[in-house]
Amino acid sequence: MKLKLPPALVFFIFGGLMYALDVLLPVGEFDFFGRLWLMRFLLVLGMSIGGISLLQFVKAKTTIDPLAPSKSSRLVTNGVYKISRNPMYLALLLLLLAFGLWLGNVFNTLLAAGFVSYMNAFQIKPEEKALVKLFGKEYQQYCIQVRRWF
Repeated sequence: MKLKLPPALVFFIFGGLMYALDVLLPVGEFDFFGRLWLMRFLLVLGMSIGGISLLQFVKAKTTIDPLAPSKSSRLVTNGVYKISRNPMYLALLLLLLAFGLWLGNVFNTLLAAGFVSYMNAFQIKPEEKALVKLFGKEYQQYCIQVRRWF
């Protein structure tokens, strides 16, 4: 399976769908005490995880191009990569969840789940195949030790 859409574009597509759902769906609105604090927490957490994971790739001098995992020169397994094999995608998910909280429509959680499903099928699995070819048993061992998302 060939990688086709950049994850940032997928993120914006799902964000747009979340916004459209909020505008067009007359039901599902919610509010609760602390909603905006939780939204801010997820926003800061997502931005932090995303920034740190990108910096780790830059420091390791490997590609950050999600459409070309076969160009990876190093396997990054330290820092946030000890907790998640895909912290950049986890960061995007956290940002979508923060956006969903800001919108306040419960059905946006379904779109966030759709983002995870799409990323697993069309981004992460092809990446994993490429990384197994590049790094072999070292990557397979890493996959056993660290979960895909968190």
